[in-house]
Amino acid sequence: MPYFNCTQEIGKLDLVPEEFHGSKSQAGVVPSTSTAVGISSSRVADNTGESSSSETCKSNYEKLPDYLKSCLDYSSFVTKRHPVEIGKLVRLLLAEGLIQDKPGDSMEDVAANVVKELIDLGMLQEVHDGTEVKVPASYLQLSILKLEKQYFVSKTANSPVRLEIRDDGRDIFPNVEGRLVRSLFIITAERRHYSIGSTGCLSRAYMRNVCGMRFLLVLDLDGKIAYLPDEVGDLIHLSYLGLANSDLDELPRTLGNLQKLQTLDIRMCGKLSKLPIEVLHIQQLRHLLMSKSFDDCEIRVPEGIGKLVNLHTLSGIYGGDGIARELSALTQIKDLGVKRVSADHASELFAAIKKMESLASLSLEAERCFFEETNFTLFPELDAFSPPPLLQEFYLHGGLIEIPMWLASMENLTRLTLSFSYLSENPTSVLQLLPKLKHLSLWEAYRAKLIGKEFCNAGGFPALETLTIASEFLVEWTEIATGAFPSLRSLSFSCCSSLIFLPEGLQNISTLQELHLGSLHPDLARRLEDSPIFLS
Repeated sequence: MPYFNCTQEIGKLDLVPEEFHGSKSQAGVVPSTSTAVGISSSRVADNTGESSSSETCKSNYEKLPDYLKSCLDYSSFVTKRHPVEIGKLVRLLLAEGLIQDKPGDSMEDVAANVVKELIDLGMLQEVHDGTEVKVPASYLQLSILKLEKQYFVSKTANSPVRLEIRDDGRDIFPNVEGRLVRSLFIITAERRHYSIGSTGCLSRAYMRNVCGMRFLLVLDLDGKIAYLPDEVGDLIHLSYLGLANSDLDELPRTLGNLQKLQTLDIRMCGKLSKLPIEVLHIQQLRHLLMSKSFDDCEIRVPEGIGKLVNLHTLSGIYGGDGIARELSALTQIKDLGVKRVSADHASELFAAIKKMESLASLSLEAERCFFEETNFTLFPELDAFSPPPLLQEFYLHGGLIEIPMWLASMENLTRLTLSFSYLSENPTSVLQLLPKLKHLSLWEAYRAKLIGKEFCNAGGFPALETLTIASEFLVEWTEIATGAFPSLRSLSFSCCSSLIFLPEGLQNISTLQELHLGSLHPDLARRLEDSPIFLS
């Protein structure tokens, strides 16, 4: 049975109906091998002008096994408006039932491998330093077949529907009577930067209509809502609940009724400070994503969170209140984010993290405090910290006296972000030796006004593909050594308003495809006008 998709843009007369004609069933089948046999890679790189012929794309699409085709079709739906972060796509694929268990692997690993396979085939394209993906236009048009409205209405009588609502701010809920809506995505007028007589957020009445759709598997709301009604607890089939940017100040206790819920995403809910204790009843919960920005407060979780033994993701959690003892029981976690790390609990917290042998991604944020010119304190007791051996992604936000020496031993690290470290010594003397590091972001990490060839020696950063530097101090990068950055494809200078000179030797990085410059110093802007360089 095919899956149908329709987009309702409020304020326009007609919905836009579509059918995913490639999918034969809702649930994907995971084959014994992970390779799509007989399909040639057809990568699409818009920035370099590469493209594959429509016939090649059509042939590749038709040869896809059902499990890949259903996942590509779904990816076409969720990325057709804008790219989506890879982690979110993985969680949505799981919630939709498109990924089945494979002995010896977690469901998340199976889904991540499917996404990787589609990337390798060129059917998904990485954007934004590899954190997000989209379906290239050549495959997007193959995955979605536009239907006449009359035909769509007759075909969807007994078929599942995925519905996207683009609100215009008038708080009008569309008529969905007679449709079996299993997935609902709503983007508010405020998030669309579009409104007609906007009320500012989705009203209580609107949200009650949403919660009346009793067969939903996925509910993803992007934007402000007045409140989440108790009736959300009636959505007993719900596997995915996304409330990002909703600005809620509390969650209903009836969330505990959602026994099938796998993902609860409450990131960027700036007014929310705690979870109801009933969340502990959701024993199938695998991904609990909370606040993620510096200005977004941390979330206090109820005592007993350590009993949620199926958790794979736990982010935006407050580091105090005895949470370290709870984390000691969650050794299966693969993605952890902790806020307001301080000396009061650091040693106990670090000991709990050390037990997480499967941990792949870790974010630590120091407690806000005055540190010289910054409002971040020094990280406490980092010298005694020993990261888990399988860690691949590491985000460290806070002041550092020196670069931790154990960073040099993190041979599996592929992504590193140092934010507001304000180091006085060059961190890349250690970092350039990491063999698998692909993505590096130094955001106010280094206080130097001048950097030179020592920033990356010949052969340094052998696997690095993207480098982002943000610094209020940096005035000049004098020179890049010959043979440095052998794999670099994207270089970004963000918020470097004092930067006057770009480095000599930049043109010798043959792999470089993108140079991003933001907040240019007037002298550098004039120099670039006189001597044009590729900017994106």
